[in-house]
Amino acid sequence: MPAPVPPLPSPTPTAVKDTPTEQAVSGPGHRLRLMLLMAGSCLPILGAVLIAPVLPQMQSHFADVPGVDALVPVALTIPALSLALLAPFAGVIADRLGRKRLLVVSTVLYAILGTAPLWLDSLGAIVASRALVGVAEAAIMTCSTTLIGDYYSGRQRDRYLAMQTMCASISATAFFVLGGAAGSAGWRAPFWAYAVSLLLAPAMAAFLPRPRPDHADEPSLTASEPMAKRPFPWRPLAGTCALTLFGAILFYTVQVEMAFLLNDMGVSNPGVIGLATAGSSAAVVIGAVVFAKAGRSPQAWLPTAFGLSALGFAVIWLAPNPVVLTAGAVINCLGSGIMLPSLLTLAMSKLHYADRGRGTGLWTGFFFLGQFICPLVVLALASTVGTLANALGVLALAGSVATAALGLAARRHRTATPEPMQQMAG
Repeated sequence: MPAPVPPLPSPTPTAVKDTPTEQAVSGPGHRLRLMLLMAGSCLPILGAVLIAPVLPQMQSHFADVPGVDALVPVALTIPALSLALLAPFAGVIADRLGRKRLLVVSTVLYAILGTAPLWLDSLGAIVASRALVGVAEAAIMTCSTTLIGDYYSGRQRDRYLAMQTMCASISATAFFVLGGAAGSAGWRAPFWAYAVSLLLAPAMAAFLPRPRPDHADEPSLTASEPMAKRPFPWRPLAGTCALTLFGAILFYTVQVEMAFLLNDMGVSNPGVIGLATAGSSAAVVIGAVVFAKAGRSPQAWLPTAFGLSALGFAVIWLAPNPVVLTAGAVINCLGSGIMLPSLLTLAMSKLHYADRGRGTGLWTGFFFLGQFICPLVVLALASTVGTLANALGVLALAGSVATAALGLAARRHRTATPEPMQQMAG
């Protein structure tokens, strides 16, 4: 594994952010802006986990509906599919119409569509409303992330992208508890939580400034290269998006399969399963904190992140008891906490202001596509190799191959940067 690379100025995107032109943003207005963007980033997480505890109640309520066994789970997962498919288009719209305007409109639509099941009596109509919630989520997630890239630069941007991962992990746990508590009042009750976005929308409209391009932070931008004539960076972004798809599968496997893995070992107590899941979720937050505090480049972090993820899968695969299995899940999620902000920071570093929305939308789409197909991939692997634990063994092997490839790429990046850096210094 390559040694940490100290950040030095170079004409590469990651180095541009560390040049002396970077200015840290601070003050009360900055803190309110950051709170609004983090809250916006958490809204799609709310949609993913809030109704999970009431799915059995929904299934019982619509027991006479044909295909209820499939339609009720789809009501939970279809927003992620909509988000994955439409986030790239949301990015294009954000670049053309403005990130702030699209964010405010989408936040209002999120409340309207999210609370629709409170009044709908048709399961098909509820599933359709959930698909439309995913459309609003695609715009909210893309715009929130893009605005972080617009408002901040350098290591401050990296820290806040890591904070986005931390907030998402913490909010997932909180929303799951909220959904369970609200579910005691009936399966419709958790949908009231979507109305919170009606409080966020006017605050976003009032306190989020209109972003402007910061040419000092534009990667590889030169005076002789007009912004309008630059091609979109399809090739460098394609590799990052493909890696993000794979990384999302590695991340969500433990989140989705933890209860089944413990159940295979004879653990059926919901309290014990919840405690083990909470411990692994906490590791994601710790990993994001490590990324934010250490100050290494994403290229230097990725081998470590994928290596920890692969090691965690290997421990789970070979675990003789639930304690060791949980330890493997913690190791895996620690790597995921480092991996997610590393991938997002790497993607952001390749984007200019004019196409940042489109690029962020592509990254978001691939990430949530990984979330959606993760159970399908694990199911296919398990049917091929016999057991769920063996399927995670296959993922451990795949993660190890990715770790080796990323280590070689990071070493090449480290040896290739000195000469351009010297030219820039001169």
